[in-house]
Amino acid sequence: MKVLVTGGAGYIGSHTCVALLEAGYDVCVIDNLDNSSYEAVKRVEELTGKKITFYEKDILDKPAMEEIFAAEKPDAVIHFAALKAVGESVAKPLEYYHCNVFGTIALLETMKKFGVKKLVYSSSATVYSSVKEMPVNEQSFAYVTTNPYGWTKIMCEQIIRDTCHADPELAVALLRYFNPVGAHPSGRIGEDPAGIPNNLMPFVAQVASGKRERLSVFGNDYPTRDGTGVRDYIHVCDLADGHVLALGKITDGNGVYTYNLGSGQGTSVLEMVKAFEEASGREIPYVISPRRPGDIAEVYADASLAEKELGFKTKRDVYDMCKDLWNWQAQNPNGYQK
Repeated sequence: MKVLVTGGAGYIGSHTCVALLEAGYDVCVIDNLDNSSYEAVKRVEELTGKKITFYEKDILDKPAMEEIFAAEKPDAVIHFAALKAVGESVAKPLEYYHCNVFGTIALLETMKKFGVKKLVYSSSATVYSSVKEMPVNEQSFAYVTTNPYGWTKIMCEQIIRDTCHADPELAVALLRYFNPVGAHPSGRIGEDPAGIPNNLMPFVAQVASGKRERLSVFGNDYPTRDGTGVRDYIHVCDLADGHVLALGKITDGNGVYTYNLGSGQGTSVLEMVKAFEEASGREIPYVISPRRPGDIAEVYADASLAEKELGFKTKRDVYDMCKDLWNWQAQNPNGYQK
């Protein structure tokens, strides 16, 4: 079975490619390398001993997409390609709507033209940003969010649902995942953000390595146990395994399946900093900064549906996330750059 992975050179995409290849799938990747590196694809091939067909293309380029679909004839698509920073989306909403929403529409149109009926979609816990009661389950979805990035995910989920309603042969898994952390235990692939990291843990790792002077903790006056934001962190390898399980679920089915992929536990920013200090043996200096636009106090998952229907359960804890992240950072202080 051949799987086309959009954004497959990125952080989550590259780890999912490893999981797919190890599970016996054939993989081809489309990525415009806007915030990713072809080096990740090469290292996935090293880790697995298997070949990936790679196209440096943008999913908004429909003629290119159609050429790729015609050549590769994929059986299924896993769709990661998107802009993904909450704060940046507040500052650049039009870029986010253009890339994320129009990109998904272009992909769905191409899938329809070539008769591809299986899709795993990369959604986000950001769709729960207006929900107050924790943990959130798949029914907590309120069609309200606090930032444009979250709105793009809500819009794309609805577009996909409507598309499935119009075509009962389609089978889609919408995966709302929480905060991916960590790296492949080999240290060969990991998160390599361009410029200043938007997410907590890559920034922490860069502080530990001396690349950044200190961490900014955005807000310590939230109504949480230590005043800092609480999130559900999931090891990126557990998340990758979840995509393989979801693909298996839709292979012989149809309709829309929605799953939370998270650990089911909330961890605060300061608790994550402490865990990283323990795993790395490095002190992480930090300062308290104002809250960021669009951020909320806490969100963590009820992932029981994914466990029941997919057999999904996280195998790695916060310490494992921090240990593997530090291993990646220590081996690759400049990311994929030589």
